[in-house]
Formats: sequence, C-alpha cells, structure tokens
Amino acid sequence: MIVAFNKPYGVLSQFTKIKPEHRTLAEFELPKKVHAIGRLDWDSEGLLLLSDEREWNDLLLHPRHEHERTYHAQVEGVATKEAMALLEKGVLIEGRKTKPCRANVMDEPNYPPRNPSIRFRLKIPTSWIELKLIEGKNRQVRRMTAAVGFPTLRLVRAAMGGFELGDLAPGEWRELSLKERQVLRSPSLSE
Repeated sequence: MIVAFNKPYGVLSQFTKIKPEHRTLAEFELPKKVHAIGRLDWDSEGLLLLSDEREWNDLLLHPRHEHERTYHAQVEGVATKEAMALLEKGVLIEGRKTKPCRANVMDEPNYPPRNPSIRFRLKIPTSWIELKLIEGKNRQVRRMTAAVGFPTLRLVRAAMGGFELGDLAPGEWRELSLKERQVLRSPSLSE
C-alpha cells in the first residue's frame, strides 16, 4: 500500500511526539503499519508518501535512481535567472556542493493560504521558484535558496518522481491506485 498525504505546516513526519505540543501523523487516521518514505521538515508542506512496503524507500530516495522531487518555494525577493543558473550547477552548502538540479522562476501557484501565514515585509517582494532535485539532504532547498540570496519563506513538495500532489487538500490522504503506483516509479514528470 502507498498513501499520498498532503502534510500541513507544523506537522512532524513521524507518528510519535517528541514534545507534548508537537503535531504528528498520528492525528490524521492514516492506515496502520505505514511509514513515511523520506520526510518533510515540520515547517514544510506538501506531498509526503507513506507505505508498508519497504522497497519504495530505496527506489524513491537513493540518488542512484535519480528520482526527482519537485519543490515549490516562495522566496524573499524577486528571483533571477542568474540565481536559477547557479542553483542548477549546484551550490556549496556546509562544505558540500549539491548535485545539479533543475530550477526556474514560476508563476504563483494556487495553494491555499498557509496557517500561520508567512511573514511579509511591505518593502520586500516575494517570488516563487520550482526546484527539481534528485537528492534530499537536511533542509537542502532552504539552504540552497539562501546560498543564492533568496531565503525560503514557504516550501511545498509538489511531486515525487512522476506523481504529483494534485488537488489533495492539506491534512488529507488517499491510497494510490495501481496506475498511480506505476507513475510513481517514473523518475521524473517529463518521462
């Protein structure tokens, strides 16, 4: 079984609380015995896959399979083509260069407002970028955008491999069909 879940902001990608005030996956009545395939930080949103089939972890997460993860990041400032070119080549974060990726400036997506909302500064505009990565180090997208001068304000995972979040509302989940499981096996949306 594979489940697609739209993880809301402020929810840990695990079932057990570390502190009493934490929100976890346990509050969403997910099927028994599923575990998260990878993770999203508590302050990130979007597609989180869960499964009771362990082989999906390696297939979807190990860089040798080159399975893309697509992220939409609202960043502080007006993102430039020059910054996207730097991201695509890989940037140095914590002494390590990131793998090449695909990056582009995008129109504002139609996501529901985040609760709590992001911080806005009247004199500093925001813009949205799309990043397609084949690796997923701790807080990588946030560190990459900051490295090129555009700190991330909001981060949404929009797709994994060939499977897109679609119109699944925050906090909702559903089991993938057989056809969707096949789409998920595709390393990217372009295949």
